[in-house]
Amino acid sequence: MRSGIFIALGLFAAIWSAGADEKLPELRVGSQIYSNVTVTTVTATDIYFTHSGGMGNAKLKQLSPELQRHFGYDAKQAAAAEQKQAVANTQYHVQAAPHQPSSRPPPAAGTAPDPAGETASELSWGTDLPAALNQARSEKKMVLLDFTGSDWCPWCIKFDRDVLSTDRFAAYAKSKLVLVKVDFPRHSPQSRALKQANEGLSKRFGVEGFPTYVLLNQSGKELGRQVGYAEGGPDAFIAKLENFSR
Repeated sequence: MRSGIFIALGLFAAIWSAGADEKLPELRVGSQIYSNVTVTTVTATDIYFTHSGGMGNAKLKQLSPELQRHFGYDAKQAAAAEQKQAVANTQYHVQAAPHQPSSRPPPAAGTAPDPAGETASELSWGTDLPAALNQARSEKKMVLLDFTGSDWCPWCIKFDRDVLSTDRFAAYAKSKLVLVKVDFPRHSPQSRALKQANEGLSKRFGVEGFPTYVLLNQSGKELGRQVGYAEGGPDAFIAKLENFSR
């Protein structure tokens, strides 16, 4: 078994990578026990792995003291990394907000807006997969990863306009999905930390082109994916996601 330590700037300082993928018969995370574990990546804050039930991740601070030492956990470094991620998430949402207009027409004169309706502009796209998986588990939802080149990929932009920016998709996502955008822009500013995180996710899921949409269950197991643009609008995409989840 070989392992190495790679030092990187930004959020993922002290990224550990098992050279041949370190294998553990089981991994205990709080009250959860995973079996047949293969560790793929360890960052300053998280451990990523595959297991008998799919793919998973956990915060290093949830592991036993022995495993924390083994994977080089440093509480101060982790806190600093989480703070940088929070700042990066905030910056991302501020930058992305103007580019997510609602497709819902304004209400007719004298008509009150529907308070229960969910519009595309109200959808929240995160950038932190571990946080998304934790939210999915607590809310009993799935996670949708959107691998995109938001400011240069024509098919990404078209699918976003035709599907992801519609109120029909927004209504579905509100009840079923936690959304994560894994963006690779060419012109929009992006923090070093977010670039590194997105590159890691692209390698982890074997993404070879944009757009790619990957649906995960609450444990991080891939349920299915769509590669490229697909016709049919939001109803066709929703039907595909539902089929993946069966």
